[in-house]
Amino acid sequence: MQSSTVWAVCILVGIFNLASGLKEIRWCVTSTLEMNKCNHMKEAFESAKMHPLMSCIIAASALDCAKKIANKEADAVSLDGGNLYRAAKEHKLKPVVGEKYDQEAGTFYYAVAVVRKSSNSITINNLKMKKSCHTGYGRTAGWNVPIGYLINTGKMSVMGCKIPQAVSEFFTQSCVPGAQGTDFPSSLCQLCKGDEQNKNKCAENASERYFSYSGAFRCLTEEVGDVAFVKHSTVSDNTDGHNPTAWAKDLHSSDYQLLCRDGTRAEVTDWKVCHLARVPAHAVVVRPDTDGVAIFNALDAGQKRFGITSTGFKMFDSASYKSEDLLFKDSTKEFVLINNQTYQAWLGTEYLQSLNGLDCNRMPKNLRWCTQSIGELLKCGDMAVAFNSKNLTPPIQCVSGDNPSDCMIKIKNKDIDAVTLDAGQIYAAGKLYGLVPAAAESYTNDNDGASYYVVAVVKRSSHNAFTIDQLRGKKSCHTGLGRTAGWNIPVGTLIERDQIKSNKCNIGKAVSEFFSASCVPGAKQKGYPSNLCQLCIGDAKGKSKCAFGAEERYSGYTGAFRCLTEVGDVAFVKHTTVLDNTDGNNQEPWAVNLKSSDYQLLCLNGARAEVSHWKDCNLAKVPSHAIMVHPSTSITAVFGLLDKGQAFFGNESHPNGFRMFNSSAYGGSDLLFKDSTVEIISVGENTTYEDWLGKNYLEAIKRIECSGAMIPSTMSSLFLLIIMLYSFFI
Repeated sequence: MQSSTVWAVCILVGIFNLASGLKEIRWCVTSTLEMNKCNHMKEAFESAKMHPLMSCIIAASALDCAKKIANKEADAVSLDGGNLYRAAKEHKLKPVVGEKYDQEAGTFYYAVAVVRKSSNSITINNLKMKKSCHTGYGRTAGWNVPIGYLINTGKMSVMGCKIPQAVSEFFTQSCVPGAQGTDFPSSLCQLCKGDEQNKNKCAENASERYFSYSGAFRCLTEEVGDVAFVKHSTVSDNTDGHNPTAWAKDLHSSDYQLLCRDGTRAEVTDWKVCHLARVPAHAVVVRPDTDGVAIFNALDAGQKRFGITSTGFKMFDSASYKSEDLLFKDSTKEFVLINNQTYQAWLGTEYLQSLNGLDCNRMPKNLRWCTQSIGELLKCGDMAVAFNSKNLTPPIQCVSGDNPSDCMIKIKNKDIDAVTLDAGQIYAAGKLYGLVPAAAESYTNDNDGASYYVVAVVKRSSHNAFTIDQLRGKKSCHTGLGRTAGWNIPVGTLIERDQIKSNKCNIGKAVSEFFSASCVPGAKQKGYPSNLCQLCIGDAKGKSKCAFGAEERYSGYTGAFRCLTEVGDVAFVKHTTVLDNTDGNNQEPWAVNLKSSDYQLLCLNGARAEVSHWKDCNLAKVPSHAIMVHPSTSITAVFGLLDKGQAFFGNESHPNGFRMFNSSAYGGSDLLFKDSTVEIISVGENTTYEDWLGKNYLEAIKRIECSGAMIPSTMSSLFLLIIMLYSFFI
């Protein structure tokens, strides 16, 4: 008898442990309609004698539910990916049960952009100034994915993490249920209608007729909006007779299309290949100390009794409450247990990336810019004042660095936030110091703008017209040691053509033996032969000879070209350098009378070409310069600031004010940004140095990279070994 009693007690203890001490599950709801359904679920569970018991707690919003759960005022709620992300980050809740919708999509669904087929000119690339319909503020398919996508791809910029403001500037009018109050621009609720009595306009619940998936689609079908951001099944759920309500009963799915990320459009059935993102299903979240298996067992028992085949209460049906997606999404077919109960595992990498663009926790209070010369410091100071005059945030602070390497180290140590680097420097910044690109320069207004061509420029000559194969013994002018156009590309090219012999990776010595004299700014250091600085002239007072920065007058693109015009035989620069400094485009005394027709390019096939033929006669096509930051810095904030800044100060139509892409007032060229920059662009999804430089660039680096060249003191040796880039241009 005694052993039987012990056994019974053990069973009871086991049951108690299984339920993790929960005598009831207090479900959190956010509306009166949800409360009605929740109470019916409670009654149904009680009638079936299911345990633990169910009760219902009302809250103001999904995030209020998360707060109540964290405070032990409630126990569980089903959240979409966006709210789950915030609940996990802010309240450390964990996902334990997922909703599964169908065999095809499983525990994922796809966020799509839907348009009317008749609006055939609209693509994902020209949504600016259109009217938009959203499922709700902060919701996954209707807000987080599309807005995150538009921000991450640079189609929409955000300054100071004022995302609602950015959306209001991007779309002319919107309906974003929940985006009401003093913190939101009025245009975000302008298209909303409220309920049938025209009350509760822009409410974040079913009282707003344009709320949630069907509501956002209705906003589109009634030609209030131009695009609706919904999930992949929304169109089919509300067309072709599947939705009998008055607004939907005559709709045809064939009248609508999807916008694809590549700029094309597709039929609404092609959501697997034409979508903005694959996102995780809704999931039930609980406190970290709650037994997820116990929650699943309770819901699993419920779905077996009250699932889609139930003749009474149905857990996955909201039609009888004249609403949709109450407690759980109506498209749910079953619950599944989440084994890896972390929000990162459930949300997945793709979706997390879109959310990171909306994350304001990494917003810097100030953006400390690394300057590398007196001229840059002066220009940076004027930029800070100019930006501040327009209330642009975060404010810019200017900090001095000795050279690119010093800037990289300071950014790694979080003493500075940003610096503009060329491709070779980007490689070192990423590989050695873990920095990432936040924005980039574009040199044209077309899709090819985020790159430039490296060229070898010579004087036109009728009696000494040497070719690229006859450079030995000539005098060379370089933009700087380790720089892409002036060093990495030309030296790498000459090594690959077997003209320069890189014996034991002593590249500096090899270059000094190939050219009779050079100006390689930055090469005045231990381990580099003196003739690499022989042609350099320093500043106007003869000081800072061969310095890496603008103090050396032969530094940079313009400086290397000046070196050619005054003392050299060949200059390695970018494709626009000659045109930027001739035919009256540079009014400095040394350049004012120069003519572009007096110069030519050396081609890889041994020919010469006019300077305007750089597309066919160049050494390489390389990625543009990029602004590099610490990975903890918000790239959204950096690009947003610069994009808003260039709207005021990036255009040449402001001749009397500060100009971001003009350095003539500061005694130099290419200060902070290249003067040939047309605009600052987003790096899009290329958020690592590898992504920005590209596969071919990196493969070329790895093929020729010298072992042991990675220490900072010999970084310039690494730089020149970076590039044998023929494969990059082909």
